[in-house]
Amino acid sequence: MKPEIPDKLFFKIGEVAHIIDVEQHVLRYWEDEFEILKPGKNRSGQRMYQQKDVAIIAEIKQLLYTEKYTLAGAKQRLKKRSKKPSQMNFGFDQDKMRKWKKKLKEECRSILDIIDRKSK
Repeated sequence: MKPEIPDKLFFKIGEVAHIIDVEQHVLRYWEDEFEILKPGKNRSGQRMYQQKDVAIIAEIKQLLYTEKYTLAGAKQRLKKRSKKPSQMNFGFDQDKMRKWKKKLKEECRSILDIIDRKSK
């Protein structure tokens, strides 16, 4: 069950601990363990969590407490979820594209040869 996250921009660590129902020291520990979890700090050094941070914390708690993942397993699961594809996949045939590109180059060269002969 996902906790109801209030519609606010920022949350202090105590608020997040209350929403997620874990102790503050657990949140600080998870910050050290999970790269994806990096809340900002205000001028006085207090942690300021955004809604996305609270959602990630809720997911971490779900993985660890409900689904019984180990820390390593939960880290791996979160990394897989957060990985973005490095290149867009348009689903085209690369060999076909290479052949088309080669043919296009040949046609351009022949056109340049024709232009070159006419200009002489």
